[in-house]
Amino acid sequence: MQVMPVCITAAALDTVIAAAQRAHPHEACGLLLGHDGTICDAQPCANIAAQPERQFEIDPAALIAAHRAARAGGAQVLGYFHSHPTGIAAPSATDAAMAARDGRIWAIVGDATVTLWRDGPSGFEPLSYVVQAG
Repeated sequence: MQVMPVCITAAALDTVIAAAQRAHPHEACGLLLGHDGTICDAQPCANIAAQPERQFEIDPAALIAAHRAARAGGAQVLGYFHSHPTGIAAPSATDAAMAARDGRIWAIVGDATVTLWRDGPSGFEPLSYVVQAG
């Protein structure tokens, strides 16, 4: 079965990269928002993890607000993003332990690269993506 590439807007991708740069040496984190499977926006969130240089935890208030906005007709929460300030753009053992296996998309920034992953029932699966203007 061929999996179609995920569409992400250039603006959303730029936001993810900028958030990672601003948060360094800590991990950046946030939400990937969109419609019909296209990531249209990235919303940086506070990283409330006890060790933000090694892990991330999205502020629950931001997550709840995004889900409420989605229920009211706003953009859907398609996934999450975070950075690996001293690592590669691939899921770490910590990421695997934290994963919900809910099918959402994870964008990971590391070593000047952004990769996308599906948090599937059997673990992370790499995704290809295309960047759209906007």
